[in-house]
Amino acid sequence: MTVIETDVAIVGAGPGGSTMGAFLKKYAPHLHVSIFERAIFPRDHVGESLLPIVGNILDELGVWERIEACGFPIKVGGTYRWGNTSDLWDFNFLPHGDLKPEPRPAQFHGQRRSTAFQVDRATYDTVLADFASELGCDIHYGEPVRTLIRDGDRIDSLILEGGNQVRAKYYIDATGHAGLIRRQMEVQIEEPALLRNVAVWDYWTDAEWAVQLGTGGTRIQVLSLGYGWIWFIQIGDCRTSVGFVCPAEYLRDSGLKPEELYLKAISEEPKVSELLRDAKRENNLSTTKDWSFISTRMSGENWLLVGESQGFADPILSAGLTLTHTSAREAAYILMDVERGGDFAWLREQYESRNQRRIRQHIKFADYWYTGNGNFNDLRSYVSTIASEAGLELDGEKAFQWLGTGGFIEEDMGVAGFATLRLDQVHQIGHRLSSVPPTSSLNGYNIFVLNLKNAEEVTLAGFEMGRIHRIKALKRENRVLPLNGYFMWVIEALKHSAQLDHAIPFLAHEVQKKGISFDNAFHARITETLEAMVRDGWVKRKVMDGAPLIDHQYPTVTASIRPNEPGR
Repeated sequence: MTVIETDVAIVGAGPGGSTMGAFLKKYAPHLHVSIFERAIFPRDHVGESLLPIVGNILDELGVWERIEACGFPIKVGGTYRWGNTSDLWDFNFLPHGDLKPEPRPAQFHGQRRSTAFQVDRATYDTVLADFASELGCDIHYGEPVRTLIRDGDRIDSLILEGGNQVRAKYYIDATGHAGLIRRQMEVQIEEPALLRNVAVWDYWTDAEWAVQLGTGGTRIQVLSLGYGWIWFIQIGDCRTSVGFVCPAEYLRDSGLKPEELYLKAISEEPKVSELLRDAKRENNLSTTKDWSFISTRMSGENWLLVGESQGFADPILSAGLTLTHTSAREAAYILMDVERGGDFAWLREQYESRNQRRIRQHIKFADYWYTGNGNFNDLRSYVSTIASEAGLELDGEKAFQWLGTGGFIEEDMGVAGFATLRLDQVHQIGHRLSSVPPTSSLNGYNIFVLNLKNAEEVTLAGFEMGRIHRIKALKRENRVLPLNGYFMWVIEALKHSAQLDHAIPFLAHEVQKKGISFDNAFHARITETLEAMVRDGWVKRKVMDGAPLIDHQYPTVTASIRPNEPGR
C-alpha cells in the first residue's frame, strides 16, 4: 500500500472539483492539491445550461477564453411554454435577446458579460480539469475512492479502490449526487420539495437550432406538456441535449418504459418534433431521479461539501452548474483564508449559511414555477399538494409573498433579488405564472421609516481576488441586511427623510457627488431595493395626509421578459 500525502484531497474532477483545485493553485500555488476521479475523461454528463454569473467565475479563474474557444453555443436566455397560457415567452439576458454579431472566439467584455454558455459536458469538464492540471493539481483518473477512515467528525484518510491511502489536511466532496464523503460522514439530507421527478434524456445530432441569434447565440427551450416538460439545449453545432422530466409516480402509473415515455413526449411536442425531424438519436438513453434535496450540514472539522454533494435543485431554473461553480470558488477561498490564520469555525458557518440559503431558494422557486403552470392538466394533484403544503394560493400576491419568506435580500447579489434574479424579474416571471399583474409593496404609501431595532450587527464574508473580506451587516431572526451597495444608499436616503419625494432628490445629489450617474437604471435598482427592505421588514410603510401616494407599476412586458417573437 502506498500512502499519498497532500494538502487538499478533492474527490471528483467535475466542474466543482476542477474549479476549486484551479482556484487553490491560482492564488495559493504552494498548496499541494490532489484530485481523485473515478471516471476517465472525456465523458458525457447531464447539466449543460449555464447562467451568466458563471462567466465571471471562469474569467477570474483565467479559463474563460479556453471555454469560449470551444465554440459552445452562446446562451442568450430561454424560451418557455409555461404558466397559464400556451403561448411562448422569452427570458432574455440581453435586451430583446439582441446579440450583436462579432467574430469568435471573443473577449469577455461588453455583451458577453451578460450571456452564458450551453456546453457539451464531455468537452467542458475536460477543459476545466486540464486547466487545473496545468496550474499544478495532481489529477488521478480512474482511481475511485472506496472508503474513508474517520475519527469522529474528522477525516484521517481516504482509501482508494486499489488499496492506496490518501492523507491530507483538508478533504473535499465534489462527487455530485453520489455524495461519497457526505454519506460516509453520515450527513442527513432534507427533501423540502414535494414533487419527486425523474429525468430521461438522450443526445441528438443534426437537430435544427431553435433560434439563431448574432454569432452562435441561441436560447434553451423549456416546454411544458400536460404531464411533464421537455428541455431542448443546443450544446454544439450539431449536437443537442433533449430531455423529459415528469413525476416518478406518473412514469410508474403510465405503464411505459422510460424510453417509450420519452419518445411519446417528444412526439406530442410539435416545436421539438419539428426541430428533430431530420436529426438522429445517439441511442444512449439515460435516466435519473431528479428531485431536490439539501444537506443538513456541509462541512466538518477538516472537510467541505462542494456542488451537488451539498444539494440539488430542480433543473427547471438551470441553476446546477451555477451553484457548483459558486460553492467551489468559495470553498477554495475559505481554505486559503484558514491557511492564513482565519477562523475556520466562522468561515464554515458563513459557507453553510450561504449555500443552504441558495439551494433552498432555488428549490422554493422551482416549486413556485410548478404551482404556476396551468398547462399541467394531468399534474394538478401534485401542483395543488405543493401549494397546500406551502400554505399558498396558486395565483396572486399570496403566492409571491410566500416565495419571499426566504428573503428578497441576498448579500452576495448587491441588489434586491431572489435565486440569482433581480426583484423586478421575479415580479415579471410571477406575472407569467399567473394572471395577476406584478404588484409593488410601495403602492399606496408615501412615508417609509427605517426599522433597524433589535437587529444584531454581524460580519459577512465577501469573496474577491483570492481574499475574504469582511462585510458589515445587520441580522434579525433569519433576515440579513448588508450595509453596502444599494442597501446602504437606501439607508442613507431614509435617514435624511422618510418622505420619498424628499429622500430621492437628496440621494440623487449624494450619488452624483461621487461621480455616479443617477440614471433610470440606478433609480430602478433603488426602488427594487426599497421594496425588498419593506418585504423583509427593514422599512415600515405609512401614509401621510396631503402628500402624493406612491403608484409604482412593474411592466408586464420588458426587454428582458416578453412574448416570444419568432426569429428573435
